[in-house]
Amino acid sequence: MGGRHRGRFEACGVSFVGVADIDAEFEKIADKLNTAGDAQTVDFAVIASPATTHYRYTKFFLERRIPVFVEKPLATTAEQAQELVDMAAASGTVLFVAQSECFNPIFLNFRKHFVAELNEWCADVTDGHAGSAAGCEPCRGVHLEFRREHRYSSRCRDVSVMLDLLVHDLSMFLTMFPYGDVRVESRNESPDGNYAQAKLKVVSGPFAGASADFVVDRESATDLRNITVNFARNGELPSSNYTVSLARYTPEGEIAHVPDSLDNEHRFFLKLLAGACGEWGRRAAQNAADCVRLATIK
Repeated sequence: MGGRHRGRFEACGVSFVGVADIDAEFEKIADKLNTAGDAQTVDFAVIASPATTHYRYTKFFLERRIPVFVEKPLATTAEQAQELVDMAAASGTVLFVAQSECFNPIFLNFRKHFVAELNEWCADVTDGHAGSAAGCEPCRGVHLEFRREHRYSSRCRDVSVMLDLLVHDLSMFLTMFPYGDVRVESRNESPDGNYAQAKLKVVSGPFAGASADFVVDRESATDLRNITVNFARNGELPSSNYTVSLARYTPEGEIAHVPDSLDNEHRFFLKLLAGACGEWGRRAAQNAADCVRLATIK
C-alpha cells in the first residue's frame, strides 16, 4: 500500500523527501526532525506500516503538527484512536485515515440510492401507510448484510480480522447511520482471529429499527465484497432484496482493485491540506476512531 500511495501522490505532483521501511529507518527520520527542525519543511507524512505501529508513528508527526495520511486502522485500541483524533483537532492538524471503501465509486452510487430509498421507506411508515406495527422504529424491517471474504494473504497479520477487514465495512455503515444511534447487538470471532461476525442495530434517530450483519473472513476459498439489502414487506410497503458487489473481478474470480477508490481518497486528502472540506475531514477522522471502537468492543 505504501508503494500505491506514493505512486498516486507523485502523479499529483508530490515529492517524497524520505522513506522508511523499517523501525530503524524511521528512528533516523525522527532524530533528524527532532534535531534539525526539519518539521517545518515537511508538508505531510504517509503511514502505511503494520497496524500495530500506526499509533506511535501518527502521534510522532501530530505532536510536531505535521499532517498525516495513515492506512486503516487508525490504531489498535479505541483509546489510542480517539487520542489521535483529539490531538489533531486540538492543534488544527489534518489527520486522514485511508478507509478507501468510503471513496469507492460503486459504494458512493449505492449509498446515494439506498439512502433515498431508506428515506422514502421511513416517510411512508411515519405517514401510517405501513400500519401501527412499526411503532417507534420506522426502519424496522430494513436489514443490510456486509460480507467481505479474501483468500489467504500474509499482509496485515499483526491484527485480527476485525481491525484488518471489518473496519472497512463499519466505515461505510457509519457514513449512513451515525455512531451515536448505533448499538452492537452481538460480536463473535474465531479463536485464530481470521473469521468474525457482528450485528449492529440502529436504536435511535430517524432510521431507528434498521439493522446490519457483518461477516469477514480472510482465509476464504473465494474473494468477495458485497452489500445485501432487504426491505421486508411491512403493511402496504413492497418488499425489496438486492445485492451490490463493491469490487470488480478478474476472469479467475479474484478481486481487481477499483483504482478510483484510492485516487478519490488522495484527492480529498490534498483538498484538506489546502484548507477545504475541514468539517468533513474532522467527521471522517472521527468515523475512523469510531470504527476501531466498534471493532474492538467486548
